[in-house]
Amino acid sequence: MNETIIDKIYNDYLDLLNYLEANKEISLINDADNNFKKILLLSAASFFEHEITQILLEFINRSSGNNSKIYSFAKRKAIDRQYHTYFNWNLKKGANQFFSLFGEEFKNCIENDLRSDEALEKAVRDFLEIGSTRNELVHENFANFTLDKTAKEIYELYRSASIFTDYLAGKFS
Repeated sequence: MNETIIDKIYNDYLDLLNYLEANKEISLINDADNNFKKILLLSAASFFEHEITQILLEFINRSSGNNSKIYSFAKRKAIDRQYHTYFNWNLKKGANQFFSLFGEEFKNCIENDLRSDEALEKAVRDFLEIGSTRNELVHENFANFTLDKTAKEIYELYRSASIFTDYLAGKFS
C-alpha cells in the first residue's frame, strides 16, 4: 500500500506528540489528541470520498471511450455531491446499496468476494464506520463531539478501509 497524505498527517501527529511528551506538556498533549483524532477521521473520510469518486470518473471515462458528453453528464448528475447517497452508512451491510448501483451481477460478485476474504469484509466494515462516524461528527456539533476512539484506532480503521478502496479500484479498472 502506497503512503498517502493520511499517512503523512498521522506521522506528523506522532512527531508532535513526541515533542510535547519530551517537553512534558501534558495538557497540550490532551488537547492535541482530542482535536487531532477528529481531524484524522474527517481527513480519512474525505480522502475516501475523493478516491471513490475518482475511481468512478475514470471508469466512466474509459467505458464511454472518453466521450466528454457522457462524462460531463455522469459527473454532474451521478458523481458531484452524490457520494454520501451511495452507501447506507448506518447498516452493517450498507455497502450493498453502492454495489447494487452497478447491477445484480456486480453486487453478487462483490458479495462472493467478501464471503471468501475476511480482510476485505473487515475493510468494508471499517470503511462504513469511518463514513458513519464522520456523519455523526459533522452533524452533531463538531466542537463538543466526543470521539471514543484513539488516533491510533482511527488510523488503523483507515489502513484497513484502504484495502476496500484499493479493491474497488481493481474492480473498476
